[in-house]
Amino acid sequence: MQSLLRGREVVALVFIFNLFFNESYQLTGLQVCSLCGGTVQNDTDVGQFCSRSAGRIDRRCCLSNDNTSDPERIIGLDLSNCSLTQVEDLPGASKVFMIDLSLNPIVNISEKVFLGFLDLNYLILPQDLVCPGGNFSWQKVEVTQGKRFCEGQKNMCNQTGQMSMNCPENSRCDPYGPGLFECICAENYHGYKCLRQGEFPAVKVFGPLAASMVVMSFLLWVSQRRKAKSL
Repeated sequence: MQSLLRGREVVALVFIFNLFFNESYQLTGLQVCSLCGGTVQNDTDVGQFCSRSAGRIDRRCCLSNDNTSDPERIIGLDLSNCSLTQVEDLPGASKVFMIDLSLNPIVNISEKVFLGFLDLNYLILPQDLVCPGGNFSWQKVEVTQGKRFCEGQKNMCNQTGQMSMNCPENSRCDPYGPGLFECICAENYHGYKCLRQGEFPAVKVFGPLAASMVVMSFLLWVSQRRKAKSL
């Protein structure tokens, strides 16, 4: 009986988290596609990639045309020649295959911008910037026509995906973006350096957090309703 109740509690928490994050996604939408004016041109690298991938262009994005999956999935992002001096975040683009940031006066860009970008295989930068993670994090690096091409993101973990020497005992290494990895606790282990064994107390840990998220979502909904009525 206790296990059944615990299972229902976990399902409820998952539902609450999905509701909150879906609401957040709807609020941000595809804002990254509007970081620069104009639209993706057919003769650009992203434009040609979008054509080969049978995608559809939305402002500065190439979206997946596969209706069976996420119809709003960004697979290509063209922010070239946008007079960008810095890039701090690319919200909603973590599943992208190609990004073009060339022809911008960007002096430096943090590797943290690409956290979780596991599918990123083609990155075009101004020639003076280094590929995130360094050249060893990519299969091929080439500089031509004032652009730096970073192609073929490498997996920073070992090929088997099992225990890694870079991670503590009772954990495995998972790729987490160009030159990045994260350590995931093995089954039945959790806590600091995965030293604690047994079931993770999800309800105790996430229960109060989920409740606060529900309250925040409700307050946000009320404020949006008031603004809509005032208009």
